[in-house]
Amino acid sequence: MQKGQLLSKIERIDAEILITNTQIDTATVQKFGAISDFSVLQMHKNTMKLHISKLEIEKNKLKQEIDLLIKDIIELQKETEQFGYILEEQKQEAIRRMLVAEEEEANEYIQSKYISG
Repeated sequence: MQKGQLLSKIERIDAEILITNTQIDTATVQKFGAISDFSVLQMHKNTMKLHISKLEIEKNKLKQEIDLLIKDIIELQKETEQFGYILEEQKQEAIRRMLVAEEEEANEYIQSKYISG
């Protein structure tokens, strides 16, 4: 569930980056505008590029969170497998003890019948 949320955040960031890149490419000034229009346009484009770089940083952080989440999941799966193995070993050991106890009980019964017989 967390992985899905992180992936959806990454998709939203990718969409926002795409929109911002499109805005950078399509931003223009009036054909006969003042020279200052060009400097304002350049500042606007630089601001959008800065926004994109911040989004890329956030995207990379989210990817790192996903990697850590995957590592945690793998570690938990390993622990679950180990716990399952240990539990199975304990069950088998309990069965062995019961069989040994039943065998001893049967031997004692046979000996008591032999002695009393």
